[in-house]
Amino acid sequence: MTRSSFITDDVRRYLLDTAGLDSELVQELRAETLNTEYPGMQIGRDQGRFLALLVELLGATKAIEVGVFTGYSSLCIAGAMPEHGRLIACDVSEEWTSIARRYWERAGLAQRIELRLAPALTTLDQLITSEPRESFDFCFIDADKQNYDGYYERCLQLLRPGGLIAVDNALWGGRVARAEDQSLDTLAIRALNAKVLADERVTASLVPMGDGVLLARKRG
Repeated sequence: MTRSSFITDDVRRYLLDTAGLDSELVQELRAETLNTEYPGMQIGRDQGRFLALLVELLGATKAIEVGVFTGYSSLCIAGAMPEHGRLIACDVSEEWTSIARRYWERAGLAQRIELRLAPALTTLDQLITSEPRESFDFCFIDADKQNYDGYYERCLQLLRPGGLIAVDNALWGGRVARAEDQSLDTLAIRALNAKVLADERVTASLVPMGDGVLLARKRG
């Protein structure tokens, strides 16, 4: 889990402790992910529970995930959907998603998850032309930051009125608040936060959980 400088260690420990224990399967996945080159790309237990709650509240049966990594967030989203639920999971890495596939199978959720190995912008454009208009309930964006605006705009087209977009890393370790940080990733996140919070097409909120979660509910 990305460590957020704006949350103290004792508060972070409390959040994780109160989030409860993962299943043995998920504990195995998290342990395997810790041994990868990029363990910080995995969201925390508290955020996983939050995503699952959002999916349940929406009654979501169709969802999109942009950025799969080793599959923990996919398990949280798909596991909160009914048996006929469908999650389109977008990623470009065969290496990381091969880990995800193993755990989806073991969790009995593989039939709900459709992995699309291609640039996510391409996959989203294909969905716009192939899926019924405004038919998705939930979108989770957690991928390359400089394409965040493109992901947001496409997901908004695919989302039904009342549906929800959740964008991870919206506080970017606190870097979005540091004017001297002009890196391309920081600029992209900062720009999207400002855009979404002023976007009349949605009702939005920035939640200081994990590394920050930007929520946008599509208005009717």
